[in-house]
Amino acid sequence: MTTPSADWFYARGTLERDGWESVVDQAISGWRYTGIRVAALNDGDSVSLAAEAVERIVVPLAGSFTVRYTLSGETEARVQVLAGRESVFHGPTDTLYLPTGTALSIDGAGRVAVAEAPTDQALPVAHIPKADVPIELRGAGRSSRQVHNFGTPASLDADRLIVCEVITPAENWSSYPPHKHDEYRDGVESKLEEIYYFESHVTRGQTAPDTANPFGLMRTYSSEAGAIDIMAEVHTGDVALVPFGWHGPCVAAPGYDLYYLNVMAGPDPDRSWRISDDPAHGWIRDTWVGQEFDSRLPYTS
Repeated sequence: MTTPSADWFYARGTLERDGWESVVDQAISGWRYTGIRVAALNDGDSVSLAAEAVERIVVPLAGSFTVRYTLSGETEARVQVLAGRESVFHGPTDTLYLPTGTALSIDGAGRVAVAEAPTDQALPVAHIPKADVPIELRGAGRSSRQVHNFGTPASLDADRLIVCEVITPAENWSSYPPHKHDEYRDGVESKLEEIYYFESHVTRGQTAPDTANPFGLMRTYSSEAGAIDIMAEVHTGDVALVPFGWHGPCVAAPGYDLYYLNVMAGPDPDRSWRISDDPAHGWIRDTWVGQEFDSRLPYTS
């Protein structure tokens, strides 16, 4: 089924397909360079993916999983156990990069994501243990956030995929100042599609009633590359696509921490993440000088 390109925000379950809670791929009109699949599995459940011309990163969101995969040209499956984590708010997880042409199945209990990007260039399998994931604290003060750079160019040898995840504590802003990466300017800006997969939860140390409904906010608006207008309340399982345009902020509401998994890829000759700040708001970066990071960070367990 083809989805109208005007719809770039999807509530949980609206992209359900073939046993996956959400699937983003080229079936969405106008979407070319990135993909994501998210599954919720119980003990005894599994999901599988055929060998295709895409590279992939398996990311446990909550729980532990066993990945069985068969590389191009091989007949015997290899096995990798991913220890995972309690939730996305319990620090980084171990991940598994699989090259183009690899078939795989995943079983276990919890929530798992698979990031994808089309490519014919095969690179080595890479298992990145939790202990090796670079943890970056970005911003300052109420713009403090925590970034796990397991799938960025400095951490992973991939062909197209750039993947990271961000934790924003309650009341903080991230993806800020608003920025874009929708035109290739050598050494200045990259042209990258971007996927945001969200989760939200009651912030640490707080006890909330059963009626609590964790949420955050996400903003995307038009640039010269195209017209887009998203001002969305985001909850666990929601997906926002950024084909072009200025995007940010993502805001964690009081009482609720916000998480998102970012998947990026594009057609540029190099695999890099270069951004341009919205000139109206880029000056905010200068105000961070001398400010402390939020003392609640990092979340490591």
